[in-house]
Amino acid sequence: MEKKWFVSMKKADFNRIAEKYHISPITARLIRNRDITGDDEIDLYLNGTIADLCDGMLMRDMDRAVEILAEKIREEKKIRVIGDYDIDGVNATYILQEGLAGLGADVDTDIPDRIRDGYGLNKMLIDRALDDGIDTIVTCDNGIAAAEEIAYGKEQGLTVVVTDHHEVPYIETDGDKEYLLPPADAVVDPHRPDCGYPFKGLCGAAVAYKLVEALCDVMQRDPEDMDYLMENVAIATVGDVMDLTGENRIFVKQGLEMLKRTHNPGLKALIECTGIDVERLNAYHIGFVIGPCINASGRLDTAKRALELLNARTRREAVMLAEDLKALNDSRKEMTEKGVEEAVRLIEHTDLREDKVLVVYLPECHESIAGIIAGRLKERYYRPVFVLTRAEEGVKGSGRSIESYDMFGQMCRCRELFTKFGGHKLAAGLSLAEENVGLFRRTINELAELTEEDLMEKVSIDMQLPFPYITEALIGELSLLEPFGKGNPKPLFAERNIRVLGPRILGKNRNVLKCRLEDPSGNQMDAVYFGDVEACLRKMEEKPVMSFTYYPSINEYMGRKTLQVTIVNYQ
Repeated sequence: MEKKWFVSMKKADFNRIAEKYHISPITARLIRNRDITGDDEIDLYLNGTIADLCDGMLMRDMDRAVEILAEKIREEKKIRVIGDYDIDGVNATYILQEGLAGLGADVDTDIPDRIRDGYGLNKMLIDRALDDGIDTIVTCDNGIAAAEEIAYGKEQGLTVVVTDHHEVPYIETDGDKEYLLPPADAVVDPHRPDCGYPFKGLCGAAVAYKLVEALCDVMQRDPEDMDYLMENVAIATVGDVMDLTGENRIFVKQGLEMLKRTHNPGLKALIECTGIDVERLNAYHIGFVIGPCINASGRLDTAKRALELLNARTRREAVMLAEDLKALNDSRKEMTEKGVEEAVRLIEHTDLREDKVLVVYLPECHESIAGIIAGRLKERYYRPVFVLTRAEEGVKGSGRSIESYDMFGQMCRCRELFTKFGGHKLAAGLSLAEENVGLFRRTINELAELTEEDLMEKVSIDMQLPFPYITEALIGELSLLEPFGKGNPKPLFAERNIRVLGPRILGKNRNVLKCRLEDPSGNQMDAVYFGDVEACLRKMEEKPVMSFTYYPSINEYMGRKTLQVTIVNYQ
């Protein structure tokens, strides 16, 4: 697939920034490329701490939510936290359960079963709460789209507090949006159009954490007692692929440090069981090692298993649960590979290939991995993708989008096709009748106003960086920009007219390409590549002078340190 490379050319006085913050002009340019401008923003980016987080009471309805819950705790009413079955929902549930219990609440939890219950609140969960004598339901990472279910709960005499971070559903008429807030007693969601909270990008667990903090304040307890829950906010923020900017950057930075010395037996066991070097633990390990294990329980079993891990009190119980989650994730990986292969076969051998928005129906695919498969197809074809699977009732699906396509917004334009839907600009979930699959594919493509330019993946390069500039000191300084992830990508440099020397494929699974790179001045550098190594090797052998995008690192082997670059793209 052809990609368009471009170099960010954002302007600033890099020497002044470098001098003021004791960094190199290269790092100053990288910060500017991430749209961090002005001394306050730069200072927050480099030195932000917990003290810089905004007051949760700035969120609309936070005062009402806190007042309701403080009263329920004093009256010893039974409170139930209802979360979601993904990494954000599980951690948000744990945060509210821990926070409320710590303040003396009579609290328990429930998490919907992905297949039996589907996403978010439903009447079955509400009936279960009523049967158990629950007085108050607090949702987390769901609830904003559950107007009907919440109305039902209210009719039955329940108090309902919604905490969520998803977009508020709306109906659009002649360009005007009518937002549909659920009829709960309090609705805390930074995406409410009338919410003045300055940072909109929080995950569900972060909103839950803000509620716990505010509640501590009102009940005259020290909010710092709850600081340890920031490790769960960090896991949820990275795992739910939120932008690592503003408050999220602080949450993840602080949370990762806490996670390295966590007192939570379950998290400790999961870190050990997956073989992570705890001292080098970073956002990558949450996104690609810890996170998938937590998510696997909600996908293939029940998310309550992941919540049990967080609640484990003994090492023995923690180790057993951690090993179970790792095994579930291993089998999820296998199922995903098969699903991706089947989807690619379908796209390549049918007229699906012509569509700007891919709607792929895999009836036999396990519905829990539809989102992962959609993500993999989006990367491969660089276009919005919906993967649909046959469910107990009708068809369920998940979508993953590209930057130029507002997936949730487009779905709102054909909402009559769905029995249920929700999501963000870049990801969504839906249910629909099986007979509407073809109609959905046609409609969503007719509505799509995507150009050829939109469908060409763009590679944003920070700057051209000659090899002699790569030093151990520069690599050390790049760590100031961590944690890396969505919204704060790892620095990407480029060089052209580079000669490739001695390319070869290594590794037990033949999944690493190693070579030497030489610039026109004769400067050489070790390089590795981890993508499609066979295709890359063929290209290098055909044309040994190429252009590369890369990031630099230090390779430590047998106590010896050498500079190397990791190749990201080549042409």
